[in-house]
Amino acid sequence: MSVSPVGASAAFAYASASASASASAPRSEAASSAAATGRAGLSQDDLRVIGELQTRDRAVHSHEMAHMAAGAGLVTRSASYTYQTGPDGQRYAVGGEVGIDVSPGRTPQESLAKAERIRAAALAPADPSAQDLQVAASAAQMASEARLEISAGAASGTASRAEAAYAAAGADPQATSGAGSGVDVFA
Repeated sequence: MSVSPVGASAAFAYASASASASASAPRSEAASSAAATGRAGLSQDDLRVIGELQTRDRAVHSHEMAHMAAGAGLVTRSASYTYQTGPDGQRYAVGGEVGIDVSPGRTPQESLAKAERIRAAALAPADPSAQDLQVAASAAQMASEARLEISAGAASGTASRAEAAYAAAGADPQATSGAGSGVDVFA
């Protein structure tokens, strides 16, 4: 599963959880599962595989929903899933992806805010995939670049404000003529 800027899908490996046994009678997990779902005629191995696929399906859907919830406003394509057909003929989600907009903002401040949201969306699931971690790292790089631009802009912004004040006063900041002909600006 992944949050993906380009539509790549990463496989999601998830260890299966054991199903709870029926409380009414002591039966094996597989027998319990067969009775609950009416899947008589399937082997014990088939029932075990179905249980694992059901667990993985729930985990995949939960993972992608976490991306979508955290990435609201950035999601370009809702969750899409990769399916595997189980021994019972049902399709189970075994992988998925959510498309998000990872383009920078129009200004460094917008880029910084967007990068933080992208990173949060990528790391939203409890178990981020390798692709999720890669997207989060790219977002951290975008945020770092935006912070540098903001810092550089702030440093040059002081000089720009002084020049603007000179221009507003009708004075030439480069002129160094006699007393009373300049404007003092304190920034």
